[in-house]
Amino acid sequence: MYPLIRRYLRRVDVLYLALCLLCSALSVVALVSLGYNQLGSNNKASVQVIASLLGFLLAVIFSTVDYRALARAWPLHATLSWGLVLPTLFFHNVRAGVLTIGYDAGGTSNYSWYRVGGMTFQPAELAKISFILTLALHLSQLRGQVNRPKNLLPLLLHILLPPFLIHLQGDDGTALVFLGIGLIMLYAGGLSHWLVGGALLGCVAGGGALLVLKPNLLKGYQFQRIMAILTPEDPALADITYQQNKGSMAIGTGGLTGQGLFSGDHIFVPNAWNDFIFAYLANVMGFVGAALALLLLFWLCLRTLRTAMQSADALGRLICVGIFAALFVQCVINLGMNLQVLPVIGVTLPFFSAGGSSVVMMYLCVGLVLSVGMHARTSRLQARPIL
Repeated sequence: MYPLIRRYLRRVDVLYLALCLLCSALSVVALVSLGYNQLGSNNKASVQVIASLLGFLLAVIFSTVDYRALARAWPLHATLSWGLVLPTLFFHNVRAGVLTIGYDAGGTSNYSWYRVGGMTFQPAELAKISFILTLALHLSQLRGQVNRPKNLLPLLLHILLPPFLIHLQGDDGTALVFLGIGLIMLYAGGLSHWLVGGALLGCVAGGGALLVLKPNLLKGYQFQRIMAILTPEDPALADITYQQNKGSMAIGTGGLTGQGLFSGDHIFVPNAWNDFIFAYLANVMGFVGAALALLLLFWLCLRTLRTAMQSADALGRLICVGIFAALFVQCVINLGMNLQVLPVIGVTLPFFSAGGSSVVMMYLCVGLVLSVGMHARTSRLQARPIL
């Protein structure tokens, strides 16, 4: 048993695993503090511990599986993941015994969840991994011929259809993450710089024109959340800006070392355990805690790109780029929400925000990156000349 573990540790990126575990440990510390100061129980922290340990175990198992076999098995995981997503488009809070399909967690118009007893699961997290694998396989099979119209149009359909389906669920935040992953992977797959520039200009111009011609395109609360960023002092938007104002106060009053994890002297932020865990962490642990969280996430992003560059093939490189994109886009949106520069759209901070399904799926992504790195190392050793 021990020789097997030692051999595994020699092959795997131990630092990458350690960074993930440090993120989870810091998350659990923050959630235990929240349980003491605000929630009155450690249920959130307990679920986070269980999800992190389960995710770590699955990451280790996934790392030993050939990522190329996982990508080729796309009919299996695509059918499973999107087969779970599609019912939530049509069934909203439909109960069948202990199961609720299309559960709107928090009483919002986001019907993207399943509820089984007292536990919830978001199938879009599983679909995110399948999306990365299938798009990486699609791009790698084109062998650099991305810009040809006959190849580009199916790629755009592949990229745009999943965010559209997630949007129909009511989860626009996750839809934006899907879109960001797809566009970054498309660029990494060889999309022309001219096409990128033209597409950006077209999106800005088209989006602006659409809002002018159809001002009712956005739902009322969506428009108010955007206006809350532009005019945060508007008293008519006080209910909309309340959470972000509290988050900004929490970050601003944290100081260097914070108010203390268990002092009870902290700024109350609604739902701090979820989208605003960074604001709470900055308040109770100060600049030191916030900087540590950002450093760990930044290091994870760099380490993921490092594995992409060392990959033995285009498929592994694109899988790592997709997982980097998932990390990066979620971090940018979540931190933008906490710093009051982006509207609140319900995007969690990877590894830190409470949520069993998101933590487990993030660790599955970690397993894919480790698999790419381990096979790249094996390829280099096999290619080394024998003296």
